[in-house]
Amino acid sequence: MKRSYSAFAEDIPPYSSPKAAGESYADLKQLSAIPGHIYTRPGLKILPGHRRFSKVPWLVPMLELLPPSSIGHLKEWGLSTVFVLAKNYNKIVHVWESVTAMAELWHPQTNSFIFPEFEATILLEELEILLGLPRYQRGEEPKISYTVEQINSWSILAYITTKKNDLYSMTSGMHCKRKTTNYTAIAKAAAICICGVILFPESDGAISFGNLSITDSISEGMKIGQAILGFLYAGLTSTALGGPFYESVITLELWMGMHIQFRTVEDLTTECKTMLNHPLAYVGGRLHMSTRAWCKTAQVKGIQAWRKYLRSLTVADFDMRPRFMHGRIIHLPQRIGLALRLLGNKALVSYNPDRCHLQCSAARTVVPLLSHFPPIQERKRGDVQDERDMRSAAVHWEGCAMSAIQAEVEEDDDVTKEYVEALKKLRPVAGTN
Repeated sequence: MKRSYSAFAEDIPPYSSPKAAGESYADLKQLSAIPGHIYTRPGLKILPGHRRFSKVPWLVPMLELLPPSSIGHLKEWGLSTVFVLAKNYNKIVHVWESVTAMAELWHPQTNSFIFPEFEATILLEELEILLGLPRYQRGEEPKISYTVEQINSWSILAYITTKKNDLYSMTSGMHCKRKTTNYTAIAKAAAICICGVILFPESDGAISFGNLSITDSISEGMKIGQAILGFLYAGLTSTALGGPFYESVITLELWMGMHIQFRTVEDLTTECKTMLNHPLAYVGGRLHMSTRAWCKTAQVKGIQAWRKYLRSLTVADFDMRPRFMHGRIIHLPQRIGLALRLLGNKALVSYNPDRCHLQCSAARTVVPLLSHFPPIQERKRGDVQDERDMRSAAVHWEGCAMSAIQAEVEEDDDVTKEYVEALKKLRPVAGTN
């Protein structure tokens, strides 16, 4: 059903003032002052269970047996990159020490990483390009994928298989070749499986039931980037506060690889061994990144070394605007009080790209105030107020600002010093603990 949001603009509660926002939402805290933050608990084991991110024995055989017509559907829906990552999933080696050290710098109030001289986050546009997904453009708010009603999982799966407890039977060799020629249904089954493993790994099984309608909607031309990014942010917050680790680690590693770990070198003749088992080895070509790259972190080994490296990371060490982002249009909050929030099935998640000045081709000036919205607002589907909140959030996207990413940014040294001093109130003290 086509959505219309403009009519609901008048329902958005007015933004009173920074004072009112401060009263409804706690002041920004330094990471070490956030109760339960893993930065203050270096001995806490936050790595996932042995099954959740382990090899998936059925995944590659399933994908190898997909009929060409079904693979064609996946490509048509914008899942080519996710498909490639899934086919090579068992070859990818996660560097958990780097992921852990990054999670320790995640600020659950700002939904950004806090470094000594700057803030950074995974931008919506970066995520869409990294994963090869259909890209959101202002004016396409009705195509943002989310559900306001209760999700009937079986009504979605019924189109795919007649066996409630056997979704994978749709993609077994015998079933695909002899029992059906419904290649669209086979492609939908494959999409649910690969998205469950790569994008929404919230449980040991492949099916993310809470995001089932999100995955299913991509075949209808819906934009799923916001749901994926909101899920990633929420997973980082859960991890940072000592909770379950469930975010899309492959997406995070792609982002870290482009910004922190690797740099393209024109005349390099040998392959980078560090990258051979990294997700970028399989999808880096579109991002102007090959395995003949320079690994900036080749000598960083173990959790203590990663902590020391990331907690002293400078602007020069972080590739603020990778080549694949040059000239791209990004979406920003229009002004204070019109904060952007990522729409997903489980939560509305605060999105603050304006905090990450250099990533957005802006000089570092003030550290922005917090939005009066909570960083993560859990949803109650089927609730009238929830529907109003979702529509209001969509209206903010409809009226958001846009900016093009430039290759270079000019900064004022005195203003930058003031910014860095203000950032000290948020960032952790350098050290390895």
